[in-house]
Amino acid sequence: MIEEFSTISRQSEALIKEKGSKFFAYAIPVNTVKDVEDQLDRMKKEHHSARHWCYAYRLGESGDRSRSNDDGEPTHSAGDPILRQIESKGLTQVLVVVVRYFGGVKLGVGGLIQAYGGAAQEALDQAHVVIKVISERIRLTFGYEDMSMVMRMVKRYKGEIIHTDHRESCLLDIDIERASLTDFLTAMKELHRVNTKVIAK
Repeated sequence: MIEEFSTISRQSEALIKEKGSKFFAYAIPVNTVKDVEDQLDRMKKEHHSARHWCYAYRLGESGDRSRSNDDGEPTHSAGDPILRQIESKGLTQVLVVVVRYFGGVKLGVGGLIQAYGGAAQEALDQAHVVIKVISERIRLTFGYEDMSMVMRMVKRYKGEIIHTDHRESCLLDIDIERASLTDFLTAMKELHRVNTKVIAK
């Protein structure tokens, strides 16, 4: 099970010129397909007079969801080279858009592959790469008499408290790093009066 992944923290940009054409590249952090669609809409508004808006993205903790789009350029000449740059850097949760303003000279498939891949590489080289530690959300329910012991365990395993409710019994939603999850759940089982459940975030 994956415990962490590499992504970027903020948008980065690059520009390359090739035989009169300009290639504006943007590397953008994203979490969902909806984020991708929103960013593409933004790019098309910002560069409304461009000829092509080619892109690729990887999503998911393991980067298992990916897509590339040539947007009218010859097949596999734009989106695939962009995607290869994302993959070569081991990144996920990333969208790279390369916007082309045509300069009047055709570059050929080889030239396009080099230009789109090169622009994507430069944008990613400018990016601030971060490691995201993956956590799971746990719901604990217990009596007031076990509060101090539960809180000691949460602190020991560096749990982050997300939500608390003390109306009838105690309810605690916490995030635990996936690397510590098995040990934490094993420790909590020894506290027989504490109910432990993994829940969706």
